[in-house]
Amino acid sequence: MVVAYHSGFGHTATLAAAVADGARSAGATVTQIQLAEVTEDDWQTLDTADGIIFGTATYMGNVSAGFQAFAEQTGRRCQQGTWNDKVAAGFTNSGSKSGDKLNSLVSLAVFAAQHHMHWVNLGLGPGWNHSAASESDLNRLGFWLGAAAATDVDANPDEVHPSDVATCEHLGRRVAEVTRQLVAGRVAAQAVTAGA
Repeated sequence: MVVAYHSGFGHTATLAAAVADGARSAGATVTQIQLAEVTEDDWQTLDTADGIIFGTATYMGNVSAGFQAFAEQTGRRCQQGTWNDKVAAGFTNSGSKSGDKLNSLVSLAVFAAQHHMHWVNLGLGPGWNHSAASESDLNRLGFWLGAAAATDVDANPDEVHPSDVATCEHLGRRVAEVTRQLVAGRVAAQAVTAGA
């Protein structure tokens, strides 16, 4: 599994590490790729992974320019179907509580759909939305399409909200589990086909 992310100020990198930790806790082998510096080996890793979890900061209501530059480099892979049927998911961060993060998650999901990937949602109900709830709840910002975080723009990378970090860990675990199920199903289906 790959966590492929663009981080301008380190906050999204903190979330990427949490996603990777969550996936590892579910037994996945994980490689993190910082999209500002994609090497030929990184492309090979992306092309051979069973799943890719995309991460980006939200800037001006959408994915970062760095993430978009990466996305535009995948055009040939899109045409050739290189990532067809891989598992995909996404996460994002911005300074505001909303900050149009949903638009970034939609952009990530559409990008994955263009590659014919299988999108995995967050799989959590909303947190922090009733009188007995708190900002320590998982999914405190109430997103479903992917994981979202709100970090003060002047905060250090190690000051990302603990609930947002835990929500990203949850996303990593969930995607690793779904990927394992999908891969096992493919193996079982091939065995049935071979025996027919």
